[in-house]
Amino acid sequence: MTVRLTFLCAAARTERAVRFADDPLDERALCRAEAAAGTIPQAGTIFTAPSLRCTGTAEALGWETVTAQPALRDLDMGSWYGRTLDEIAATDASGLASWLTDPEAAPHGGESVEQICDRIASWLDALPSDAGRVLAVVEQAVARAAVVHALGAPRQAFWRIDVPPLSTVELTGRTGRWNLRMAELPLSPRPQR
Repeated sequence: MTVRLTFLCAAARTERAVRFADDPLDERALCRAEAAAGTIPQAGTIFTAPSLRCTGTAEALGWETVTAQPALRDLDMGSWYGRTLDEIAATDASGLASWLTDPEAAPHGGESVEQICDRIASWLDALPSDAGRVLAVVEQAVARAAVVHALGAPRQAFWRIDVPPLSTVELTGRTGRWNLRMAELPLSPRPQR
């Protein structure tokens, strides 16, 4: 049986600065998530990462039966947690450069890109083949790692995958064989001329 898995990237706060932290969603982010409620495909099983952003997104979408999955947690940022990208660039430019180019690097003492890719690959491949339609609200890093695994891409591709807030990544397949499925636009009937 084929598993149809949709990763929904959590809504994001509207601050300009990228901060490695798990802050609750602000009012604008909540409104954006609520507006997306009718556009997300239905699923028999809904998971969420344990972060405030992911659980807040699921709540804003009105989902009541959601199972938190610790394996879907965000990348552990170690000593960089709570800091902005600009702060890290100013105080640890070489560490940041290493982290962005070497999948095995973890200059912050947390998790490397290699490690999150391995963790998400294990989670994907452990999904039962009869799981059917599955939806998971996740952080951007988790969606990136899932695409890397599905395509069998090198881990260096992780940073080349853009996953905006409230976007979806669809995978179909089963243990050991995943396909990336591009989303279709909901088409309405053609207007009469």
